[in-house]
Amino acid sequence: MPIILPAGAARRGLLRGFGGIMALTAFPRLALGQSPATRPIPGPTPSLYAHRGASALFPEHTLAAYAKAIADGADYVEPDLVCTKDGVLVARHENAITDTTDVAAHAEFAHRKTRKLIDGEAHEGWFVSDFTLDELKMLRAVERLPKMRGTCHDGQFQVVSLEEIIDFVAAEAAARGRTIGLIPELKHSTWFATAGLALEERLVSTLNAHAYTRRAPVTVQSFETANLKALRKTLGRSTHVRLAQLVVAGGRYDAVRPADVALSGGSLTYGEMVSPRGLRQLAEYADVLAPITRAVIPLGTDERLAKPTTLVADAHRAGLQVVAWTFRPENAFLPADFRNGDGPDARNEAGSVAEMRRYLETGIDGLFSDDSALARSAIGP
Repeated sequence: MPIILPAGAARRGLLRGFGGIMALTAFPRLALGQSPATRPIPGPTPSLYAHRGASALFPEHTLAAYAKAIADGADYVEPDLVCTKDGVLVARHENAITDTTDVAAHAEFAHRKTRKLIDGEAHEGWFVSDFTLDELKMLRAVERLPKMRGTCHDGQFQVVSLEEIIDFVAAEAAARGRTIGLIPELKHSTWFATAGLALEERLVSTLNAHAYTRRAPVTVQSFETANLKALRKTLGRSTHVRLAQLVVAGGRYDAVRPADVALSGGSLTYGEMVSPRGLRQLAEYADVLAPITRAVIPLGTDERLAKPTTLVADAHRAGLQVVAWTFRPENAFLPADFRNGDGPDARNEAGSVAEMRRYLETGIDGLFSDDSALARSAIGP
């Protein structure tokens, strides 16, 4: 489809952004590991992906959250990636850090509070892209959902870089005698490229720089499409690096467009992407389809699980694995089938395990969970 760009400065900025993404095709290929023990060959047991670490128990994207997830049996840990002012990839769920760090308590950074338009949405607060790594190290992580998950670990843990996470995971893997994969997600790719802080080149360079990520399983995920297509051209079909297309689909989500598509004036929607034809096209550049859980089993009007869709079977026919996101252990996130009477903020371990088992029955190849111990119980050893 033709790319329709806005006029003036916005158009020039967007062109620079797309140029940064498409420049990946000239970036050196990721060195391919050859150790059979570390290749991500799909097995009969679904994979367990630790969503932002064990984020139900520790502040997300901290080494404590990753450590707990690994101890509880995660196969992969997930760092969402954004970029600092000085060009370092760090693990935060979004560019904004207002709700997940103690930045508001730092008087020296009060003047950094600002307003940004990111992926079509206005945000006010503090942002990773306005801080250097050294400045971010002055902050401490706090719980995103304090009412639900408490604040006992607030202020204890640093914001960490991708390099630090790789070193940590490599050490854990060596100590435990098992391979632990990474599943980084590129956040706001087009926005960061337009800002001159493209994520993709930095990711490939960092993966190349570490012996562990030159051979361990790595799955790169994104809600956008152009970055994954460019990475496929850069990486080829690697023995250990896969690409995962994240999608929101089902009901009102079917009309949503990926941010890069919307910014370029394209019309492709997530609903079209998960059609049989869309899945075949998706499989030309991705290895994994990562849908929101309700695209696999939707909720009925009574908020109970309805009949599964054909998405898993359709994706498998297209040659894609399916990894569903995200399973959380609190009543507020559970279907009515599995809630107990303790209120929406209450932790409900039995209900969470039961929900995951229902989804595993659909044949999904893996799942994201905020609590790896519960997910391991659902999946099995």
